[in-house]
Amino acid sequence: MQATADSTKMDCVWSNWKSQAIDLLYWRDIKQTGIVFGSFLLLLFSLTQFSVVSVVAYLALAALSATISFRIYKSVLQAVQKTDEGHPFKTYLELEITLSQEQIQKYTDCLQLYVNSTLKELRRLFLVQDLVDSLKFAVLMWLLTYVGALFNGLTLLLMAVVSMFTLPVVYVKHQAQVDQYLGLVRTHINAVVAKIQAKIPGAKRHAE
Repeated sequence: MQATADSTKMDCVWSNWKSQAIDLLYWRDIKQTGIVFGSFLLLLFSLTQFSVVSVVAYLALAALSATISFRIYKSVLQAVQKTDEGHPFKTYLELEITLSQEQIQKYTDCLQLYVNSTLKELRRLFLVQDLVDSLKFAVLMWLLTYVGALFNGLTLLLMAVVSMFTLPVVYVKHQAQVDQYLGLVRTHINAVVAKIQAKIPGAKRHAE
């Protein structure tokens, strides 16, 4: 019963995160998505110009400058107005931010699940449990060698972030056309895979 309850809680947390991510990527709250998207772009552009240590240091200095300035401003304002409102960040200082043992265990279980699943899939591909799937993986890795020669990791990450925040909206606006082209591509790929399976002895045939 306890395992079932924990699994239900994990599913609820994952469902909540997934819902929030979808809302962000589909720009359902333009202001919130704009802030998140802009922050990601600013961070990635900064990393292309400076080292990680420098970016972290600059961000920390910017945050400290803002909080210290605000603290001094409120202190002066309270002195002039002769009020005693207390520390301006009192609400945040009293906010509970520690993780409970149950929360840590929950996130650890999620991480363990994904790690184990990834390891099993990699084992299946590298040990050629399914020849066609392993060939597909090999082709993908071969293509990535060319991608890696053209772009560095930060550039790819920047392109991925931009795509995450633009492609879903483009798909919603042009869903019919996109589905049509994706259907053609999928049909062509399935035809090629079928030819490969027919020519390779012992290749497992997948139902399309």
